Amino acid sequence: MKVYISSDMEGTAGVVDWDQCVIGGSQYPYYTELLTGEINAAIEGAMQAGATEFLVNDAHSKMANLKPDALAGRAGYLSGRYKPMYMMQGLDASFDAIFLVSYHGSMGSRGSVLSHTYFPTAFAEVTVNGVVAGEAGINALVAAAYQVPIVLVTGDATTAEETERFCPGIRAAVVKRSVSRFSAEALHPAAARDLIRDQARSAIEGLPAAAQTAVSLPATLGISFRSSDYCELAARIAGVERTGDLSATITGEDPLWIYQTFITVVLLCRGLVE
Repeated sequence: MKVYISSDMEGTAGVVDWDQCVIGGSQYPYYTELLTGEINAAIEGAMQAGATEFLVNDAHSKMANLKPDALAGRAGYLSGRYKPMYMMQGLDASFDAIFLVSYHGSMGSRGSVLSHTYFPTAFAEVTVNGVVAGEAGINALVAAAYQVPIVLVTGDATTAEETERFCPGIRAAVVKRSVSRFSAEALHPAAARDLIRDQARSAIEGLPAAAQTAVSLPATLGISFRSSDYCELAARIAGVERTGDLSATITGEDPLWIYQTFITVVLLCRGLVE
């Protein structure tokens, strides 16, 4: 049984500030250890339920945050800054389940700690079929393309709620509750790991009844931009239709193509800044 793990970092218990989760931050080394502990807890729980093979896709920031030899379960480690499929690189139909570990709420959420959607400088909000989507909801397009169910998400309560919109019946390990965008009440790290381990085990045990992602096709991904510069750039990409001064849509029958087109928008908009 193969489990795919896409790991972010802002959803880790205790993380509330960019300094804690950005390479070079004074607290970054400590919090990467906490992140590793949460990833390992998810792996351990899945192993208890019979999972045997794991791939961890490091999907945070420069995507090189983990120590490969510190991962449990002899997990494979996919890292590196440029990946054509970004947060979902490495997923294919050979996997049985998907875990989203240490995810966070969308830019359009109300005060989810460290909330953003892929590229906060450019994107004010993203929707899928009219429903506000965080990174989990956008990434669900890839899961839908390969027909692999997303069965576990870890992070704050807002993240769990946003993910459930696209992944009905998903197991959620809520390790903190956001007070504002830069404050949260978190479980003790050991308690957070225990909860993740338990939910991961339950997610794999319940895999035979797991629902596929709820994305109706044809699907429309809508983007609200922070400035017209970004919107103008995006509209130059084939498949992106500008719908207003600060808005555009991507519509199609193929969820993988929609996702890939969105990632092209992300990369082009990043280039305007970087």
